[in-house]
Amino acid sequence: MPNDAPLWTPSPERRDATNLHRFVRFVREATGNSDIGSYLPLYDFSVRHPEKFWPLVWEFCGIRATGDFEPALADGDQMPGARWFPNVQLNFAQNLLRFKDDKPALIFRNEWGHKREITYAQLHAIVGRIAHALKQSGIGKDDRVAGFLPNLPETIIAMLATTSLGAVWSSASPDFGVNGIVDRFGQIEPKVLFCADAYAYAGKRHDCLAKVREVLAAIPSIEKCVVIAYSGEPLQLDGLRDAVSWEDFAGDEDHPLEFVPTPFDHPLYIMYSSGTTGVPKCIVHGA
Repeated sequence: MPNDAPLWTPSPERRDATNLHRFVRFVREATGNSDIGSYLPLYDFSVRHPEKFWPLVWEFCGIRATGDFEPALADGDQMPGARWFPNVQLNFAQNLLRFKDDKPALIFRNEWGHKREITYAQLHAIVGRIAHALKQSGIGKDDRVAGFLPNLPETIIAMLATTSLGAVWSSASPDFGVNGIVDRFGQIEPKVLFCADAYAYAGKRHDCLAKVREVLAAIPSIEKCVVIAYSGEPLQLDGLRDAVSWEDFAGDEDHPLEFVPTPFDHPLYIMYSSGTTGVPKCIVHGA
């Protein structure tokens, strides 16, 4: 007979200290609904009353925004067509960068043994410099910026800088072939491409720049290519159209961040389907 007993149960003190338990208590007190005392009643309430549930999430999480929060949901019976917080404006990056202290924001490790730690204050500074450089490169609201990058701090920094301007971020894995990249980025016509010189996998260095050269030739909308010397080796930009190193692009002068407000449903990320049944389809995530 299978044993369906839990492997572990937290103590009441540990349970009560979780954000989820705090939120359950917050919803119960805000609604006066004494039946909301655990996860399942909370879930039921969220499904039956989304127009009441999501403003409570908003308040509990301290989302930074402006405008009229009513209605929370318009045309909720339509799919597609439902609109969340139609009278609100916010900036995604501003909400992620609400802290500006010396606590760690990013802790990074990779296969090459590289170790980096970036505080919230440092993150603010570098995002401000990249955002300024993007703005100087003509990037503004609704423009697309793409990242052909592995998981590294610069990927997050470029995304935050892009979205702080109200522009739209898209990314693809560096192990994609040229056709896979062009099939995706070719549809969205990015103005700026961020890439790394190489990435690590299974203990080996895999070059990216040969593929980037072909991508630049195939996507004429790209006006600037920002290259990150991720491998630690000297950067070779020969033959890369409109290419500049990350360091030269960012410069050495700090610039204050200016967060462009956008509607709640403003495009934030463009992701893609797998492409197994034709060209990958664009999937847009809203702010």
